[in-house]
Amino acid sequence: MPKAYWIAHVTVTNPDPYALYAKGATEAFAKHGARVLARGGAVEHLEGEGHPRNVVIEFDSMEAALACYHSPEYQDAKAHREGAGIANIMILEGAPD
Repeated sequence: MPKAYWIAHVTVTNPDPYALYAKGATEAFAKHGARVLARGGAVEHLEGEGHPRNVVIEFDSMEAALACYHSPEYQDAKAHREGAGIANIMILEGAPD
């Protein structure tokens, strides 16, 4: 079964509630066995519109990633992000092994 990757491109507009989101989301990711591959750090935008914050998180499967996104823990955290930033989030299935 291929792995899945949660990819987020974010511009934070209100850091205080966004920090609450980040804390809760991190806890949800841990509960669902996620592995953070990239979070923040240096980025060089080469094409298209960019965001200053970029995140890549690996899950064992698409089902595990979607279960995390739809979980009560993540949805509670997500409520703190509403109005605190602009986010583009996707879950991408990895190439077969």
